[in-house]
Amino acid sequence: MKKFIAAAVLMIAVICAALYFGFGTAETAQAENDYLRIHVRANSNDQIDQDIKYKVKDEVVKFITPYITQCVDKPAAMEVIGGILDGIEEVCDRTLRANGFNYTSKAQIRAEEFPTRVYGDLTLESGVYDALIVELGTGTGDNWWCVIYPPLCFTSASADVEYRSIIKDIIDKFKG
Repeated sequence: MKKFIAAAVLMIAVICAALYFGFGTAETAQAENDYLRIHVRANSNDQIDQDIKYKVKDEVVKFITPYITQCVDKPAAMEVIGGILDGIEEVCDRTLRANGFNYTSKAQIRAEEFPTRVYGDLTLESGVYDALIVELGTGTGDNWWCVIYPPLCFTSASADVEYRSIIKDIIDKFKG
């Protein structure tokens, strides 16, 4: 009986380890390779820096949208975004100056560790993803994030921006 219990416990441990370490790894690696994310990081967590972060984000999204809607895959998106980094910084810096800020921005594409995020029905597992990182000033404040490719934060039909609220979606489900 003791051998049976020990064997059962060992089998459960092996199955749990396989589930934890084995399954989903290829899916996560594939997701990391398929998505180009975006972070706009505020100068600080002071309310004024958080407010300007959203204004800058709006202008960056408007600027990027016509470029990104032409991309058919992530490598193309990375190439396009890489080619307009100076323009992204110009848009950010112009918005910062117009609102009375004396710090500037830095835009770059790099691989970074991201936590698990949910975008509507899509869950992106934690892992290392390529991302457009836009730092405002010190870039040490809270950030706004989304996905550039595939364009989850952008419409494909025009330069208009489409924003979705997961909370609103959930409330609408319960209403409807």
